[in-house]
Amino acid sequence: MAGLVNNLLILFLIFQNSCLAFRSPLSVFKRYKDSAKSHSNECLGSNRQLVPLSLSDFALDIRMPGVTPKQSDTYLCMSVRLPVEEEAYVVDFKPHASMDTVHHMLLFGCNNPSSDEDYWDCDGGTCTDTSNILYAWARNAPPTRLPKGVGFKVGGEEGSKYFVLQVHYGDVSAFKDKHKDCSGVTLHLTNQKQPMIAGMYLMMSMDTVIPPGEKAVNADIACSYKMYPMHVFAYRVHTHHLGKVVSGYRVRDGQWTLIGRQSPQLPQAFYPVENPVEIKYGDTLAARCLFTGEGRSSKTFIGGTASDEMCNFYIMYYMEAKHAVSYKTCTRNIDPEMFRNIPQEANIPIPVKPDMTMVHGHHEEAKSGDTVSVMQQPKRDEEEVLDQDLNIEEVVDWPGINLKLGQVSGLALDSNSNLVIFHRGDHVWDANSFDSGYIYQQKGLGPIKESTILVLDPNSSAVLHSTGRNLFYLPHGLSIDHNGNYWVTDVALHQVFKLASNGAESPLLSFGRALQPGSDKNHFCQPTDVAVDPVTGNIYVSDGYCNSRIVQFSPDGMFVMQWGEESSVGQTKPGQFSIPHSLTLVSDFGQLCVADRENGRIQCFKPETGEFIKEIRHPLFGREVFAVSYAPGGLLFAVNGKPYPGDTVPVQAFVMNFSTGEIIDTFIPLRKNFEMPHDIVASDDRTVYVGDAHTNTVWKFASPEKMEHRSVKKAGIEVQEIKEAEAVIEARLTNKPMSKELLKKEEKHPVVQQASTGVSVVLITTLLIIPIIVLLAIAVFIRWRKTRIYGGKGGGGLNLGNFFASRAGYSRKGFDRLSTEGSDQEKDEDDATDSEEEDAVPHPPAIPPSS
Repeated sequence: MAGLVNNLLILFLIFQNSCLAFRSPLSVFKRYKDSAKSHSNECLGSNRQLVPLSLSDFALDIRMPGVTPKQSDTYLCMSVRLPVEEEAYVVDFKPHASMDTVHHMLLFGCNNPSSDEDYWDCDGGTCTDTSNILYAWARNAPPTRLPKGVGFKVGGEEGSKYFVLQVHYGDVSAFKDKHKDCSGVTLHLTNQKQPMIAGMYLMMSMDTVIPPGEKAVNADIACSYKMYPMHVFAYRVHTHHLGKVVSGYRVRDGQWTLIGRQSPQLPQAFYPVENPVEIKYGDTLAARCLFTGEGRSSKTFIGGTASDEMCNFYIMYYMEAKHAVSYKTCTRNIDPEMFRNIPQEANIPIPVKPDMTMVHGHHEEAKSGDTVSVMQQPKRDEEEVLDQDLNIEEVVDWPGINLKLGQVSGLALDSNSNLVIFHRGDHVWDANSFDSGYIYQQKGLGPIKESTILVLDPNSSAVLHSTGRNLFYLPHGLSIDHNGNYWVTDVALHQVFKLASNGAESPLLSFGRALQPGSDKNHFCQPTDVAVDPVTGNIYVSDGYCNSRIVQFSPDGMFVMQWGEESSVGQTKPGQFSIPHSLTLVSDFGQLCVADRENGRIQCFKPETGEFIKEIRHPLFGREVFAVSYAPGGLLFAVNGKPYPGDTVPVQAFVMNFSTGEIIDTFIPLRKNFEMPHDIVASDDRTVYVGDAHTNTVWKFASPEKMEHRSVKKAGIEVQEIKEAEAVIEARLTNKPMSKELLKKEEKHPVVQQASTGVSVVLITTLLIIPIIVLLAIAVFIRWRKTRIYGGKGGGGLNLGNFFASRAGYSRKGFDRLSTEGSDQEKDEDDATDSEEEDAVPHPPAIPPSS
């Protein structure tokens, strides 16, 4: 019996060792080999995608599966799944491509490739989720090598699970013999943690406008650097046809240090920096793209089509692993004046030989001048990366969601980024509010007695001050001009008001006649919103529920002009409205955009003339678009309406590229549900607020990295506020003393981390030792019984020392720390109400057809 117990113990220990031991590529090779996609027999070399190199290293071959492009300027994509679930690191790239057939290759990391086919046309995109560019190869360009000890982190809980290869075949005359191409790249991966983590910093202009015929146009980008040091080792530039040179710099104490400068008409690979550049906390990163408008007869905007332009400067860097951030973006220009001192080289085009010129078009659409087709270009690196930092999520611990409000009708942001809310207090717009002539029927209630305008701290949601008592009956639209004045509309009063932000109760200016609907120069009929041009001071009013027009006034309130008409039956025309519900000025592009609510679209006009420019319409909008808001940097935000019975389009918010109209992201709240999102406002840092007139709620949204009050884990340290973390970083890296409060918090973090680590190790060790102790106890008990029954002792006893000594060669493997992280957010499935007060407004009687 004792021998049996000994054997059981040995088997248990062996099993334990095999379970906890490192799962090397050798252990997954056979499994992965069976599922790997087969390559053409014409491919050179082995058709194995996974090649073990050692216990910790392996090579992953990512190659086109034997393709023959049929026409020049073809983009083909294919994907390969990371063969291990654990965290791994890409430490080297080996390209396999012929300069005679391949113009350039790009490698992305993501979790959801755009297709599960062996390969596909990249016109369909590379990934459906966010993606990171990891590698670029171009003919006649130097290879990119990662420094020793540096790797791109993939796999695990946060890293990419798929690699997507994109190959651009330029001249396909080499394929006349119909041979198969297997171009691609071999990755060297390791499971050993790297001391330095590679990352990408994208500097990108989103609001540049290139006038036609202009010889030189600058697109400038600049952001402050607020992180731990990063070390730049490569860079890449990108524009379309009009780009002449792109330059990137580090600015420190007024000194400009070149990171990289290159012509975007050369092969757009990653080029090694001539001299290592370290970016520290407090530095400024700056980039300039030099364009020309010569050869164009109309304005050129930033966008994704062949006739649009792009201005991208990619910085490939590495950081210490414990502080590493793998992806950052900069789309702003925080200090336009600083570019007066930019080195002159940034304004000098780099000459390019004709045989070295980069091909930008797609198939036959890459023509000169204005003959360029507006067909969408294949989604290459720029379009995919454009989406990276545009994921919007609810700030789930923002307390403003719990405010006691009436129906929320309007939102705005003041010059201090404080949130301003316009709500209806105890008044409700329902079916009894108006008669068929749009006359307000509840005057007897009197005006709303409580403050209808609340100014909130954007972080704590504390009410900083309030105004608007005893003035309004049914508040609707709210905007703030460049002087800080509030502009509001009241649909019951049929009026527009200008109010001072200092709390004065009397309006500075009023438009329309109280409680009198009309459609002439002096009347409104349920006006919905106001926009004030910060340059000209002109005032624009959307009017409204029972008029279908935009009315323009001078800065002193004089009528100037109007445009718009009621929508016709059938297909709506430009300039026709069915409830122009919300306005936003797009100053970067000189346009005024209107949420044409019941037509389910956004229309944009030249504000000075009312000339129609473009329409943005998507199936995802459904039948209604309630509100629209523009954020500097080329982003347009919108919310749609509740779906009609039988419709399946959800109520949600949208982020769009203003130039192209393309939807970049959609988002919904996690707490409560949208029922009638009535207004939306966005800041230039992509913080977004949505107000709902049914749930009487305001939500705050942001991109994850900008959430100021969300608990995050970064570098193994539990951090409650990003601002606190930045303060700690600043104190450490600039030798500034930390405040006592921050110092206490900083000292507490390692203790908490060590304590949690100790608990995890103790817990795991205890759980694993218990079965051994139980088995040993059984063995001791059995031996004890034998000793009592047979009286034996001495050499036949159970000698634990001899037992373990006989297994001195056994080496216990280390444990992977038990993951204790999980989702702590669960969507609230509250039932939505069917009440919709603004749909209850009686419609005008049908007009008999004219004879």
